[in-house]
Amino acid sequence: MRDLFYDLVRRNGMAVSIYLMLAVSLWVFILIILPQLTMLDYSFRFNLPPAKIGGPEDVYTLEQYRYFFQGSGASDGLNTLDIGILFKTLLAAVFVTVFDLIICYPVAFVLAKSSTGAKARLLVLALIVPYWINEILRAFAFRILFGATGVINETGMGLGLWDTPIDFIRQDVALYAGLAYAYILLMIFPLYNAIESLDRNQIEAARDMGANWWQVHAKVVIPYAKPGIASGMTMVFMLTSGALAAPQILGGPSNLWFTQLVYQWFNSGGNWPRGSAYAMVLLIVCIALVLLVMRLFKVSIGEIKQ
Repeated sequence: MRDLFYDLVRRNGMAVSIYLMLAVSLWVFILIILPQLTMLDYSFRFNLPPAKIGGPEDVYTLEQYRYFFQGSGASDGLNTLDIGILFKTLLAAVFVTVFDLIICYPVAFVLAKSSTGAKARLLVLALIVPYWINEILRAFAFRILFGATGVINETGMGLGLWDTPIDFIRQDVALYAGLAYAYILLMIFPLYNAIESLDRNQIEAARDMGANWWQVHAKVVIPYAKPGIASGMTMVFMLTSGALAAPQILGGPSNLWFTQLVYQWFNSGGNWPRGSAYAMVLLIVCIALVLLVMRLFKVSIGEIKQ
C-alpha cells in the first residue's frame, strides 16, 4: 500500500494522490463493504416487526440459512425447489459466459490484430453505441424480436423453415440471448486488452515454424490472453448470476432466476433477513466457483487485474 501511494505521488503529485486514495476508500467502504456487512448482519436475524427490532427477541440465528437448505418442512428434508433454482441459475450463467467467450474471442482478436486507425475506432464505436440504450429497453426489444409474432418467427415462417411460431420465450432462448448480449462488452474489452499487448512477431514466428491457424491460437494467443479471458469470464459470470431485469422480462412462465427469489423475499414477502440470506448464499457460491475455476486454470487474482 505504501509503495502504491508513493507511486501515485510520483506520477500525480501529493494533492491529487490524497484525493484519489480518499475517493477510492470511501467508494469501496460506503458502496461495497458497508452494504455487504449490513446484509450479512440482516441474514442472521429473525424477521421481526419494527417495534421488536432491538428488543430481547432480536438475536442472532441461523434460521434464514436453515430455511434455504431445509425449507419449512421436516428437519431431515432438503429445500429442493430453491436449491434447484440456484443450480439452474449458475448453470445458465456458465452457459452464457462460455457462449460470450466463443463469440467475443474472434471479435477481440480481429479488433486487436487486424484493425488499425480509423477502422479500429469505427469497430469500437459500433460495439459501444448500442449500449447507449437502457438495459430494460434492450430486454424488451429482445422480447419483441423473439416473440410469437416477432422478426425471427416471421422470417423463419416466411422462408419455410417452420410452419408455426416457436415459443422462444418459454424455451429460454430469448433469455439466454438477452443475457449474452447484455454483458458482451465485458468480455470483449478484457480480451482485446490482453491480445493487443501480444507482440505480433510471436504470431509470425509460430507461422514460420509451420503452425496452422488453430495451433497459433491454442499455443500462442490463448495462453498469453489467459488473464484477459479469466477477467472477462469472471465479470460476465458474476453479472449474469446476479441479473434481475432480463430474467424478469425475458424469462418464461416456468423459469425462475435465483435473483427473483431474492427480490420476492425483499419485496413481496417483506422478509429482509431471508432475502439477505439468499443474497449471501448466491454471493458466496459465485465467489467459490470463480476461485475454483481460477485455481483449476492456474490463474491468480493478480493476473486478472488488467
